[in-house]
Amino acid sequence: MSLIKRLTVLAMLFVIPSAMAETFTFTAIPDEDERQLRTRFDKVAVYLQQQLGVDVKYVPVKSYSAAVTAFRNNQVQLAWFGGLSGVQARRLVSDSRAIAQGYEDQFFKSYFIAHASAEIVASDSFPNLNGYTFTFGSKNSTSGRLMPQFFIERNLGKNSKNVFKRIGYSGDHSRTIAQVQAGVYQVGAVNYKVWESAVANGKVDLNKVNVIWESPAYPDYQWTIRGDVDTRFGADFAEKVESALIGMTDPSLLKSFPRQSFVPADNQDYEPIEDVAKAIGLID
Repeated sequence: MSLIKRLTVLAMLFVIPSAMAETFTFTAIPDEDERQLRTRFDKVAVYLQQQLGVDVKYVPVKSYSAAVTAFRNNQVQLAWFGGLSGVQARRLVSDSRAIAQGYEDQFFKSYFIAHASAEIVASDSFPNLNGYTFTFGSKNSTSGRLMPQFFIERNLGKNSKNVFKRIGYSGDHSRTIAQVQAGVYQVGAVNYKVWESAVANGKVDLNKVNVIWESPAYPDYQWTIRGDVDTRFGADFAEKVESALIGMTDPSLLKSFPRQSFVPADNQDYEPIEDVAKAIGLID
């Protein structure tokens, strides 16, 4: 065998073909229109691939529970979760941890919105919602279900099932806005960021629907990573992912979330969400 052929064989032994290389995958809860999610997270995949030096792929899912399941089953190693879905995922996957959150996620809010025909006057005081029709977002949404239900029951003193004439679950914040604006439900609860983006983009008719109450602050969205990524992708890989997320400064990337920046997070930040979920019976 010639020297050139021997060198070629040696090179083939020591170079891993790209098709065989590990791909780092991540997902996100489907909290708004799927096209917007694709635009946002495909850009994030490109950014992370550049920063981490490995193939990175965004894996879309159809529901909040599907995002948790994909994380539990190791179909994805990183996820952009809401407060509740993050708690659920970390309870299922040992050693998983929250590593970053949006600056705004330290003090997130829900907006209660109402159709004009409901004739509910906006106020700092919690509104009397007895007898109206109401839609939450996803059943596992922090800002669209968990915290709104908590505020309803704390302020009105009874189970939400006994407050409303009819309750719905729209599935995501964009649909909640659309359903209340159309009068399908008189009142709904939404993520304040999705509402403000929709208003800014001209997707809300403020003659038909508007904010009637703003909630107190609570911790919400975060990036959660599996505890076994260092084994699969190399020493200190989790720290590299955390640094890449916190170091994200591209205005176009941040605007798509929308967040002004990402900051460090840990599991303890979300203990209040876990406590509320236990209190209203969403988790054991």
